[in-house]
Amino acid sequence: MFRKEDQKYNIISYINEDENLTLKEVLLDKLNFSVRSLSKMKRYKTVKVNNKYIRPADKINKGDLIEVKIEEDMADFKPQDLKLPILYDDFDIIMVNKPPFMVVHPTKSHFEDTIANGVTHYIVEKDENVKIRFVNRLDMNTSGLVIVAKNPYAQFVLSSDMKEDNVEKMYIAVVKGVVKEDFGTINEPIYRPDDSIKRIVHEDGQPSVTHFEVVQRLKDATVLKLKLETGRTHQIRVHLNHIGHGIIGDELYGYVDENLINRQALHAFSLKFKQPRTREDLEFNAPLPKDMEELIEKLK
Repeated sequence: MFRKEDQKYNIISYINEDENLTLKEVLLDKLNFSVRSLSKMKRYKTVKVNNKYIRPADKINKGDLIEVKIEEDMADFKPQDLKLPILYDDFDIIMVNKPPFMVVHPTKSHFEDTIANGVTHYIVEKDENVKIRFVNRLDMNTSGLVIVAKNPYAQFVLSSDMKEDNVEKMYIAVVKGVVKEDFGTINEPIYRPDDSIKRIVHEDGQPSVTHFEVVQRLKDATVLKLKLETGRTHQIRVHLNHIGHGIIGDELYGYVDENLINRQALHAFSLKFKQPRTREDLEFNAPLPKDMEELIEKLK
């Protein structure tokens, strides 16, 4: 059980609820720390039980207070005031509504003006000393919800939740052509041939499942709501191209007409998951961006 009154950005406080467990078992099985993190805790003695250091192999009692101190230097991202839409902020995560045309993490070709630069400015302004990590990522031209973790524990728990399909991810896309079925599921493996950026549906690929629902039928286009069971690179784009309804504006897999929209009409509009520390249910929604609203109006 976590003590809410003790929650801080760099200390995780937990009251043990079980008998006959070692500290190591609680850290690995109850608090979801990785073996690597446990090794660092042991080396730097950053874990205390009832305000005393004990070995990971030692037994602990029911009701013991476990405190894990997380000490990290901030990542070396240049702070930039990008006026990012921050939807939520607590001791573990920041939720950002990513604008289109913005890269999540700095690269050689996009070193500045990224989500990482904007979030770094935000936390510096708040006088916090946390190292940010991205739990999910979106393509540069995809807009919508991005989860930023403030500590390795939060990132590990949420990444594990995603792998176990305990995070509900919903998207809106505008695709070419009129989709006949009101609902459907695309269950096709996605494969990356050689060193190509482009992915394809192929039997040698990774299992990939996308559910879709028609929101609105337009003139030679359809607005779809999509739910991911898996999170493969370019999954939605590949799957929709496979069924003959590529996303409008998608240069790799879809239908391009710059008079309609100058990026892929794909938006991550909803995320549902459990807060990594308290495990309370969280739900976030990001409104459809202006360019996609205008596209839908053009296609009516």
